[in-house]
Amino acid sequence: MQTVKKVLGGKFLVTVFSILLSFVVGAVFLAAMGISPTEAYAKLFSSIFGTTKNMAYCVVYGTPLIFTGLAVAFSFRTGVFNIGAEGQFVVGSMAACVVGILVPAPSVVLIPLCLLAAAAAGAVWGLIVAFLKVKWGINEVLSMIMFNWIAYYLSNYIAGLEAIHNEGNAEATKNVQDAARILLPQSMLDALCPAANWGIVLALVATVIIYIIIEKTTLGYELKAVGFNRSAAEYGGINVNRSIYTAMAISGALAGLGGAVQLLGMGARISIFTSQEGFGFQGISAALIGASNPIGVFFAGIFYGALKYGGSKLNLIGAPSEVINIIMGTVVFFIAISHVFKLPTKAKKGGKQ
Repeated sequence: MQTVKKVLGGKFLVTVFSILLSFVVGAVFLAAMGISPTEAYAKLFSSIFGTTKNMAYCVVYGTPLIFTGLAVAFSFRTGVFNIGAEGQFVVGSMAACVVGILVPAPSVVLIPLCLLAAAAAGAVWGLIVAFLKVKWGINEVLSMIMFNWIAYYLSNYIAGLEAIHNEGNAEATKNVQDAARILLPQSMLDALCPAANWGIVLALVATVIIYIIIEKTTLGYELKAVGFNRSAAEYGGINVNRSIYTAMAISGALAGLGGAVQLLGMGARISIFTSQEGFGFQGISAALIGASNPIGVFFAGIFYGALKYGGSKLNLIGAPSEVINIIMGTVVFFIAISHVFKLPTKAKKGGKQ
């Protein structure tokens, strides 16, 4: 009972209230554009829950956001603001793509190799930023923004290499080998959707592992201690610099895995980018909505994926799909300012004491 009260009276209730308010704000914008909010939301609801295929696509769309959300949430809990999940996602997907194209091997070998390559690439991308922070005190937010763009152009460069580039007219890489795909068996694809894959299982496993690391291990305790108070943690004997390296490596690996899952489960190839895709930035929203709790992030990723897929169908009734961005942005805004409304309560409690 105490646990239930804690959940209902805490961040969960704030999140639910923020989501409800965001839909009200979205309705206001729709009405201002002369579009019926009731019709638009009915279409959104039916596009998400109308068929098994729709729900399967929602899970597929949400899976990479779970990984980038976990990446951001993990770094949040350890005191590092990982705004570089976008770049880590990109280098992870490209690493998996290169391995998936060039390495001849059966699925039992190739799929793990692709995933390991993606995790390693993402971890290295995070470690570079951690090194700059530890060695020279360079703010991680600034360097991560720069490394997002470096990853963007590096991906385009690799995609243009002769051994990697598509042999046709498409401005993209070759497709990864069929042995590298993580699609479900054909009978399940027929029942669900053509892109249904094992990524959601990997996301669930990653969620459980990250939860255990954060909440049940000495490593997690040390990382959280650094996040709460770096000076106090150092005074208590914790190696702060090592914790930063560890946090960024794990965070980067998670984002890199998200890129691999998106590629191997859905895309099969990487297009030459004309703009950043936004998976890493959307992961920040998932982390905030999930209150940086791995379990919360898992459901937040599915929620965001469902809105992305359902929102893509709004243009069928003449409503702009961008309303989903308004809704998600409003959710994050209300969650971000929620602490302001808690301050008077805390002040009153402090006065009574």
